[in-house]
Amino acid sequence: MAFIQYLKFNGIPLPLPDSYECELSAVEADTTGETEAGTTQRDVVRAGVVTIGVSFSVSSVWLKRLTAYSKKPKIAVQYFDTEDLELKETEMYITGYKAKLYKDTSYKGLWTVSFMLNEF
Repeated sequence: MAFIQYLKFNGIPLPLPDSYECELSAVEADTTGETEAGTTQRDVVRAGVVTIGVSFSVSSVWLKRLTAYSKKPKIAVQYFDTEDLELKETEMYITGYKAKLYKDTSYKGLWTVSFMLNEF
């Protein structure tokens, strides 16, 4: 049985994630809000902006790679789209990067890495 490839960074497949959460949101204009009549006015500038929360259990080799990606201003990301159930490509950046030692091993440990990917 083959696993789904959830993420690729710059064409490089990432390990199978422990968790993967895809959120779609809308970007609203400054004119969005409540009118004088008390009704809500919503001016959507862009719909379907992707935010992905992901976590991995990785070796020190992948820890180093993911840490390097977290410092880049943008990454070409192929992600598993939960709407179409296929890979889509976009440019994203990483926020909220966390690395936690899960278990000490003889080779620099097993790590839990989590972060958010945000679409431009």
